[in-house]
Amino acid sequence: MTGFTLTLTTALSLLGLVIAFFYMKKVTGVPLDLGLEEKDASRLRFIHGAIAKGAMAFLKAEYRVLFVFMVAFAIFIGLVINYNVYDASHTEVTGKVMGWYTAVAFLFGALISVASGYIGMKVATAGNARTTVSAKADIGSAYKVAINSGAVMGFALVGLATLGLVLIYLFMSWALADIGQHNNHVLMEVIAGFGLGGSTIALFARVGGGIFTKAADVGADLVGKVEQGIPEDDPRNPAVIADNVGDNVGDVAGMGADLFGSCAESTCAAMVISAIAFAGDPNALLYPILISAVGIPVSLITKLLVGVKTEDDVAPALMKLLIISSVLMAVIMYPLTKMLIPDTFVILEGGDSYSNMGVYWCFLSGLIAGLAVGLLTGYYTSENYAPVKEVAKSTETGVATNIIYGLALGYKSTVLPYLCIAVSIFVSWQLAGMYGVAIASLGMLGTLVIALMIDAYGPVADNAGGIAEMVGLESEVRRRTDILDSAGNTTAAIGKGFAIGAAILTSLALFAAFLTASNAMLISKGLPEVSVNLLDPLVYTSLFIGAVLPFLFTAMTMKSVGKAAFDMIEEVRRQFRDIPGIMEGTGEPDYAQCVDISTKAALREMIAPGILIMATPLVAGWLFGVSAVAGILAGSLVAGGVLAISSSNSGGAWDNAKKFIEAGNHGGKGSEEHKAAVVGDTVGDPLKDTSGPSLNILIKLSAILSLVFAPFFVEYGGVLLKYLG
Repeated sequence: MTGFTLTLTTALSLLGLVIAFFYMKKVTGVPLDLGLEEKDASRLRFIHGAIAKGAMAFLKAEYRVLFVFMVAFAIFIGLVINYNVYDASHTEVTGKVMGWYTAVAFLFGALISVASGYIGMKVATAGNARTTVSAKADIGSAYKVAINSGAVMGFALVGLATLGLVLIYLFMSWALADIGQHNNHVLMEVIAGFGLGGSTIALFARVGGGIFTKAADVGADLVGKVEQGIPEDDPRNPAVIADNVGDNVGDVAGMGADLFGSCAESTCAAMVISAIAFAGDPNALLYPILISAVGIPVSLITKLLVGVKTEDDVAPALMKLLIISSVLMAVIMYPLTKMLIPDTFVILEGGDSYSNMGVYWCFLSGLIAGLAVGLLTGYYTSENYAPVKEVAKSTETGVATNIIYGLALGYKSTVLPYLCIAVSIFVSWQLAGMYGVAIASLGMLGTLVIALMIDAYGPVADNAGGIAEMVGLESEVRRRTDILDSAGNTTAAIGKGFAIGAAILTSLALFAAFLTASNAMLISKGLPEVSVNLLDPLVYTSLFIGAVLPFLFTAMTMKSVGKAAFDMIEEVRRQFRDIPGIMEGTGEPDYAQCVDISTKAALREMIAPGILIMATPLVAGWLFGVSAVAGILAGSLVAGGVLAISSSNSGGAWDNAKKFIEAGNHGGKGSEEHKAAVVGDTVGDPLKDTSGPSLNILIKLSAILSLVFAPFFVEYGGVLLKYLG
């Protein structure tokens, strides 16, 4: 039985990579010129190449900047987290310093995150044009290419995440073999650097990608649709290639890095607590990694069970993927939990006793909460339901009422998801304490492969429609890709809601792990534990600071999109004005210049929000200690989650209200209602694709950063308080 969890997890991780390779070959095996005349095939290859080239150029430029930052920050980790490991008597030290080990784990996590984003982007940009040509045959063929493209992202990312955690665990266990079981929490705290590396990449990928895509989208919509009156994805629009590039860098690379971070961070949080509860039981210790790994075969079975034959099958198929995979996970994890987790256990000596069935119910509560949040997000953002239809109808009285209705929808949509998450937290805490919350967060991420699959499907389908329009293919092709895209818009909103819900539970798990690790280190030094009491003025004051952080961050990212969009609008207007024959179709727009503007703006504007999020807990911990950091984490978690859900759902509702009108309702395309809806969608774009999704990284990154730097706060924190006496 010893090593069972490690062996099974490794095998399933490798299986995920094999499946990803298989689906990648299926996608790239579709000829780009399938069923096209030479003129159309040549045009399609040009547009496909421009989108792929622009997307990869942005990634390479972003990764060059991030490489310098990651190396510098790894050196900072190595120098600052220079703490010693105490032996069981609390009086002697082993002489082992951990900072450089944490730095290695940090760089490894960043590398895996970069690889995941790169693979997802590569396949998404390969699948978009192939979805277009497949749509000439039938809707089922186009769906297969789009969902297979998403499958590569899902299986590759989860396979890499779980395999990366196994490898870093094995390496660190070997490197730190002499620290003793009483210091197992230190080993796991070092491994938490892996999650920090992934989350740091995710922050810049989300913020940078979001600024890129929305600058292009806003510029393309306001000048193209509103000022020039040309359709969406019209090849005469200079920003149209940048807009399609942005769909990939924001929703593929950004979302992939985001959910990779959630997976790594939730697992690390659970393992930090596991190291204390199950110090001598490697199977129970590695149970958190197995949860994500089991999702790989479950997702493969689910994908094979669900197909599309008619146009009416598309949207239900995507929802079936989520529901079936959730049911299968619930069934499979029951025997595994009973087998791997001891019948009874305690987390801290002298604390409450918990059972393995309690752990299973914690997993199930997170799984159900994740599904509920996803379905609720779909309800509030799909044009098939009353909330979005109300927003669409509000355009009959102008832009102002459209904005008011969209904001009201976003605020209202936070209530039920938060109640679902709150119930999951309460149940988990009652059944297995802090460990239960960490397992609940992994339960929510149990269907991560499927969540990534249907999310990456969205931009592939969206690009496919844009390519069909730019190539000038027959209207039936565009109609089919629009059906795929419409379903993808809803699933993209569900994916964002799922990511936010997972981030809230992940952050709470990391918060618990941060307190657990800090207290374990204090005890190892023979010092009293820290108590986080809301009646403590320092904790209460820090709550207020944490609560305003998400709003300051949102203001910064929204303004960044506005500044970048201003540059884009000026460039698009200039090209319409100065390049002869664009509107007549005889002049060729300078697409590359618009891609370059978005790239430079994204790289420039992503720095300040990143510094804000990473510097705040470090400075607070150094000046005021562990209690202040705990208050900031709690404040940003509660406020940030609400703001993230509201922003994402308002933006998603405005987008789908516009599409509902474009389908022929409330005056249809070109009407005053349509123009009002376009403005609402433009306001919502940075909310749903930049600020909203980035907020879930804010709350996760703050928490994982605090966990990794817990040794620094314990050793050197509170300098201002010590100075003031």
